[in-house]
Amino acid sequence: MSSMRPLIPLLIAAGILLGGNGLQSTLIALRGAQEGFSASTIGLMGTFYFAGFLLGCLAVTHIMKAVGHVRAFSALAAIASAGTLLLVLVLDPVMWCALRLAGGFCFAGLFTIMEAWLNSGAANKDRARVLAIYRMVDIGSVTGAQFLIPIVGAGGFAIFAVMSIMITLSLVPVSLGDRSNPTPPEDVKLDLARVWRISPLGCFGCIAVGVTNSAFRTLSPVYAEQIGMSVTDVVTFVSVGIFGGAIIQYPLGYLSDRWDRRSVLLITTCCALLASLALVFWARSDPSLNFVIVFIFGSFAMPLYSLSAAHSNDRADKGEFVLINAALMLFYSFGAIGGPFAASTAMQYFGPSALFVFTATVYAIFVVVILYRMQVRSGVPAGHRSRFIGLLRTSTVFARLAKRNDDSDGPAKQ
Repeated sequence: MSSMRPLIPLLIAAGILLGGNGLQSTLIALRGAQEGFSASTIGLMGTFYFAGFLLGCLAVTHIMKAVGHVRAFSALAAIASAGTLLLVLVLDPVMWCALRLAGGFCFAGLFTIMEAWLNSGAANKDRARVLAIYRMVDIGSVTGAQFLIPIVGAGGFAIFAVMSIMITLSLVPVSLGDRSNPTPPEDVKLDLARVWRISPLGCFGCIAVGVTNSAFRTLSPVYAEQIGMSVTDVVTFVSVGIFGGAIIQYPLGYLSDRWDRRSVLLITTCCALLASLALVFWARSDPSLNFVIVFIFGSFAMPLYSLSAAHSNDRADKGEFVLINAALMLFYSFGAIGGPFAASTAMQYFGPSALFVFTATVYAIFVVVILYRMQVRSGVPAGHRSRFIGLLRTSTVFARLAKRNDDSDGPAKQ
């Protein structure tokens, strides 16, 4: 445990940041709806956020090399904190889009710095433990922070001040807890064309999941608010969906290690599709039914990224684990940029349930792609299949942290 002690401040900072980021996403949708912003406008804000996130992933390594971890983290946290306050000081859709772009850039950089720092500080024997704690911090912070909204209230200045305080406080453990300034990571090698050739299905899956998960994360509060849920019910709806994915991800991963990964991916996608349709045609405006079905939806929708990535790693050569997963993160981001605006436009014209009609449509296309790829390419033999790893979509360097201590060269033994 003593070897883990220097990482505790970083994990505390990660919890504060992850919670603040999750809180901000839900609050912006709720507050935007209260201010009279249309669903398509709120969706456009989500598109700007993920565009900024993509840019941040690509640029942050250069920033770290220029000024170091601590200064880069401090600068990005300061900008994110100031931007949070500007959201409530300037209630204008154009300004909010610009601030969401800046916020996406900053949070991508903050998560990258955090994960690069954890990666450099984690000994091989502690890597699995660090990953497990980091995942628990992620789920606990994101779901728990949601409930600050009904406690503090979505209206007024206070909740934005709370978010700004959270982001600012993340500087304290980083600044005081560790005096080291690790060497910045090398730029992640990106070869999107090669990764697509290795696994078209995995790449398409990450794009599809980017489209659907970003739409859900951005617009599910709008859906819940428009069908008449209270603020507490809205945050419960969002949290239950996220929590479902965390609970079921590893049982699905366990099955995919033993069966043809594509079969598990097909079944999981079909279940997510059916849950989407159930939210449209069965749950309607009943809060309890919505909670139950969105738990089922999240259970199957959220693990699709990790299943797609695991399938891609099955096809990769030794030493390509980081290359594959960095590229898949970008494919996810490409989908995430388009998802919120496309889904919100459908909601604008056809009502709140169009969010899940849109989601079901994307899943239906993905099902067709899976069936096609199963026909044109044989499955990976069980002996050559990599072990499932639940991946976070927080930065392109997460793959380095996720590499197993017995897999310094690639995914074959992960």
